[in-house]
Amino acid sequence: MTTATLLPPSDTAEILKHIPHRFPFMLIDRMEACEPNQWVRVIKNVAHSDEFFTGMPADRRVMPQMLLLESLAQGAGVLCHYSGMMSRIGKTIFFFAGFDKCRFGRDVVPGDQLLLECTMKRAARGVAKIHGRATVEGEMVVESDLTAVIRDMEDEAAKRTEAAAAQEAR
Repeated sequence: MTTATLLPPSDTAEILKHIPHRFPFMLIDRMEACEPNQWVRVIKNVAHSDEFFTGMPADRRVMPQMLLLESLAQGAGVLCHYSGMMSRIGKTIFFFAGFDKCRFGRDVVPGDQLLLECTMKRAARGVAKIHGRATVEGEMVVESDLTAVIRDMEDEAAKRTEAAAAQEAR
């Protein structure tokens, strides 16, 4: 019988080592827990100072729905990294390739703590299918099936170079 390997929490500094996002587009604050190849639980603290609220009246600030999806995608990126799919730091890149069965619930406003949970459905040949769900105080905010593509940047650069050389040869 095997036991699950739960990873300890990680803060923003640790997460920044593994995903390419930076301020102001970093939409997760910390990883609470992760079981590689299974699931991850990530937190986003929503604040009045978040860049996407700039220019909005203080009484009408609602986190944009596409940024809620992007938060889920970043959580999925953390899951993929800790699952060994992005093991060569700085050499692989994670693409949010699509979403299906997306449903939105309550609005997210400053002061809310967004709990993002991503579960690996399957992963093969650099493509991961992940189910993501975000909640605030137990209320559903967004739920979606995500598709992620993980590519080796060196392999992609080599393919572009080969394609350019073939084009010139014609």
